[in-house]
Amino acid sequence: MKAKYINPFTDFGFKKIFGEEASKPLLIDFLNALLPHQNHIVDLQFKNTEHLGQTDADRKAIYDIYCENDKGEKFIVELQKAKQNYFKERTIYYSTFPIREQAEKGEWNYQLKAVYCIGILDFTFDDYDNESEKNEVVHTIQLKNQSGKVFYDRLTYLYLEMPNFNLREEDLTTRLDQWLYFIKHLEDFQTIPTIFKDEIFSQAFEKAELAKYGQAELMSYENSLKIYRDLKGVIDTAFNEGKMERNKEVARSAKQMGLPIEAIIQLTGLSAGEIELL
Repeated sequence: MKAKYINPFTDFGFKKIFGEEASKPLLIDFLNALLPHQNHIVDLQFKNTEHLGQTDADRKAIYDIYCENDKGEKFIVELQKAKQNYFKERTIYYSTFPIREQAEKGEWNYQLKAVYCIGILDFTFDDYDNESEKNEVVHTIQLKNQSGKVFYDRLTYLYLEMPNFNLREEDLTTRLDQWLYFIKHLEDFQTIPTIFKDEIFSQAFEKAELAKYGQAELMSYENSLKIYRDLKGVIDTAFNEGKMERNKEVARSAKQMGLPIEAIIQLTGLSAGEIELL
């Protein structure tokens, strides 16, 4: 059956739903559903998603979505389609940019606004110690001391492991449940489920409906969908064959399939020069 709505795990689909100026109410609603009530967001401003290092030789960071709320707090929202080596290290590295950009010239007391790094993952981590943690959908990480007390509460990492979300429509109880169900099943919907009849989700389905796109947007989406499927194919094959110990094996396969250099860099962590030499 032909899809009626976009796949939100594609770059095009994710940014169409959450990353455009017209999508701001959707992103605000999603973040408010994810964050504690006391962190309620009233308004957001999209910021430049590309951040350069301090020198030309430094690696840059390119976010899927980067925004700031009315209190000056920073939000990085990333869609991660497949496993990659050093993924956690990459998100920590990314979080240093919105911290450093708060530095002020001259006299400054080092007071920082909160930074939130949110990852929507189309895979699960493999390094959990117990079964209950392994099956959780939302993982919240903060800097804590040896007693488990939060040492610094203004740097928060939130990872959403989408393969672990298995609730049925009749079991959805929270706003976050609704959003996760929407993201996971959007491409499969042929009609709008009754649970999504409010104004926010009406806007989300309208933005996601393929029939409303012009030819240029449809071509962009199809290209994004092909990259997503090819990338998943490369990664799945690499894991099945035990190749993830060597990034170059994954990069070589991806390069042979014609994936863009930027996608291979994101997938493997290799530089453009290293990939060119393969």
